[in-house]
Amino acid sequence: MLTDLQAQLRQAHAMSVPVRIVGAGSKQGWHAPQQGEALHVGSHVGIIDYAPAERVISARAGTRLAEIQAVLASQGQMLAAEPPDFGGHATLGGALATGWSGPRRPWAGAMRDQLLGVEILNGQGELMRFGGRVMKNVAGFDLTRLMVGANGTLGLITEAHLKVLPLPEVETVRVFELPQADAIALANRLCAAPWPLSGAAWQGGLLRIRLSGNAAAVATAQQQLGGEPDVERHWFARLQAMQLDSFAPPGAEQGLWRLSLPQTCPPLLADYPQLIDWAGGRRWLSAPLDAAHAINTSARSAGGHALLQRSQAGWPTAPRNPTLLALEARIRRALDPRQILNRRQGD
Repeated sequence: MLTDLQAQLRQAHAMSVPVRIVGAGSKQGWHAPQQGEALHVGSHVGIIDYAPAERVISARAGTRLAEIQAVLASQGQMLAAEPPDFGGHATLGGALATGWSGPRRPWAGAMRDQLLGVEILNGQGELMRFGGRVMKNVAGFDLTRLMVGANGTLGLITEAHLKVLPLPEVETVRVFELPQADAIALANRLCAAPWPLSGAAWQGGLLRIRLSGNAAAVATAQQQLGGEPDVERHWFARLQAMQLDSFAPPGAEQGLWRLSLPQTCPPLLADYPQLIDWAGGRRWLSAPLDAAHAINTSARSAGGHALLQRSQAGWPTAPRNPTLLALEARIRRALDPRQILNRRQGD
């Protein structure tokens, strides 16, 4: 499979033909359309190595996250960043390419924090390896992390090595009925205290606080924090899998935005329906497409940024920092000189 992928990329480079990387298709509709011939990597699967004692797992990019999580769970371990698995369909390569992390991210770290090493095929079909299987092997470590969130524009990820963490002994959720401003304030007060938090999300007037850790710590926190038990027992699992109603495809002329903001930012664009995660650091917002300018301006003014994540009617581009754009272009030219990988339509 790797040889076939390499041959396809070499031919595409020689002919300057754009290619779009296709895994399991779990994120179809979650990004602007890409141009080019499909390069299918969904069959490049399998866990290569797993050392529970060393808390390191290596797998090929097409391996389903659900399979990896099941193997880890059998040994009492997990991918701590909780990358969204889209109902069991998402792959490891897709999770790394998008860089998305789940509700545990502020407390356990992002996907890039848990990536030790990666193997890629660059835009010329050359096989490259960065990092390694252990933390002390840091050769190429920064390039490893650059692959996370690059959306396949710097190279086709073929395999990866990740560190894993133990599963918590106990996990429970407490619910508080609060308006948005009070919910953000409370979530941040709890984050500043030594409580065993692993999730803080607000939607529809309800703030959910997830507690994870040893039984004694969770029991103490639950008793002192108060709140009500969550009648929706699997709400955080649905949030992690991107299966809540907030993530449904938007209607015509509507869009779903992902806002990255300072965690303590007060309510922003409160007239639009929102799902707030990461104690305020990530906010999903549903709004008309013609509100794009107002949304981008508000996010920048608050010290963050907004990204249109789902749309059926168009993909208005947001202004980007010119310095970052120039740096991104230099890195991309080094790894994909003809920019054939995952080129957006219209680029």
